[in-house]
Amino acid sequence: MTKKLTIAFQGEPGANSHIAITEAYPDAKPLPCDTFEDALAAISSGQADLGMIPIENSVAGRVADIHHLLPQSGLFIVAEWFLPIRHQLMAPRGSKIPGIKTVESHVHALGQCRRIINELKIRPIVAADTAGSARAVAEAGDKTRAAIAPRLAAEIYGLDILAEDIEDESHNTTRFVVLAREPKWPAQGSGPLVTSFVFRVRNLPAALYKALGGFATNGVNMTKLESYMVEGNFFATQFYADVDGHPDDKNLAFALEELKFFSKELRIVGVYPAHPFRVAFTEKNGG
Repeated sequence: MTKKLTIAFQGEPGANSHIAITEAYPDAKPLPCDTFEDALAAISSGQADLGMIPIENSVAGRVADIHHLLPQSGLFIVAEWFLPIRHQLMAPRGSKIPGIKTVESHVHALGQCRRIINELKIRPIVAADTAGSARAVAEAGDKTRAAIAPRLAAEIYGLDILAEDIEDESHNTTRFVVLAREPKWPAQGSGPLVTSFVFRVRNLPAALYKALGGFATNGVNMTKLESYMVEGNFFATQFYADVDGHPDDKNLAFALEELKFFSKELRIVGVYPAHPFRVAFTEKNGG
């Protein structure tokens, strides 16, 4: 009998990360964790085989915590998953919209559903996460309290959905990365691939410009570049980047070699298949 994969995620049962796990790994056992640190620790310790971690959202932008935690975690990206985000307005059984006075959820979910909150003139209350809000509303049983959370949370906590798909933007999508203790590079040429890496440039004039020049001259498509401070130091900036291709591809190998020359630190944190959502988006936009 094959042992089930255990996949850690941040949040409570019913969270979007939980949904991503059920879609990407239907037979896996989801492991809820209170914080991102706890989820990464569960992977590092072997309590979980993998982690499903959100890294960016098309409306809210990057998940800042992960860009800080991933480089120091020692973990590797082995896959990515894109999940369309659909928010539901839910409340205890028998509740009606006219009786709702407050709605609670994660700050991003509230911000992504401003239209209906304003239309219904209900007071938003910021909570730790979406699924946790649904659980709290269910436990309170107060029909004047509602939550904004995924449909799965309504099923888990026995809530009625009062309004469906209430997000302001239909393109609302979250990109997740799947983390593991060991790297798992696909074979070169095995289809569209993504290489993710972190680097810090040397303290030289125009170092970043020169470091990135190799990607342009070698025709490498860089799909993401994020900068952030290291340990609160204004003068120590680290970068996270995604590029198309495999590190052994000739053009990418040359670009990384040039980057390494101008960097005091360079680490590849993952080589993995491009998700079909990414491929379809690139083709649709003429990539």
